[in-house]
Amino acid sequence: MSKRDYDFLFKLVLIGDTGVGKSCLLLRFADDAFTDSYISTIGVDFRFRTVKIDKKTFKLQIWDTAGQERFRTITSAYYRGADGIIMVYDVTNEESFEHIQDWLNEVNRYASEGTCKLLVGNKSDRPDKVVSTERAKKFADELGIPFLETSAKNASNVEEAFLTMAQELIRLREAKGAAAPGPGGAASGKSGDTVSLSSKNDKEGVMKNCC
Repeated sequence: MSKRDYDFLFKLVLIGDTGVGKSCLLLRFADDAFTDSYISTIGVDFRFRTVKIDKKTFKLQIWDTAGQERFRTITSAYYRGADGIIMVYDVTNEESFEHIQDWLNEVNRYASEGTCKLLVGNKSDRPDKVVSTERAKKFADELGIPFLETSAKNASNVEEAFLTMAQELIRLREAKGAAAPGPGGAASGKSGDTVSLSSKNDKEGVMKNCC
């Protein structure tokens, strides 16, 4: 049996109304690419990306779910066992923001208790913004979850969004002691830990503290 190329696997699920840009966010994060002609997801799709912290490798398995109502019974099954849920709305679409509460109800119904959540307002590059940053931030604060605005088109905050989720999951693992394979553990949990990313072209970056 071949050795695993990661130490821990985190399953993330992208949810939100159709057309908010979930697939484009995933494409940007996984392949550093963008297309205006991305068709609506049918059912589910997924990609992988690895995050290295200190000497540990965390693989992110990111599931992109369909936003259409007719796929709800399919996509809800993917909430089970998810480590993190990323709820996405379109900053130019008031209705997509109002529906976040409905998506949150779905998450609370199907996901495991304690599943990490992140609120993301996508399409921040657009001039016709209708959902203010302050309003969304207040909503996220009331839920006690992190919030970022992103643009899959110009890549603004896309890395930070996924890494914010990864950082929170790692923090919870460390708090539970699951990230420590031996006495003292491999991860220190100190603020300012260096995070490097690896993908197909072995890009590297440093994560900054967020939220």
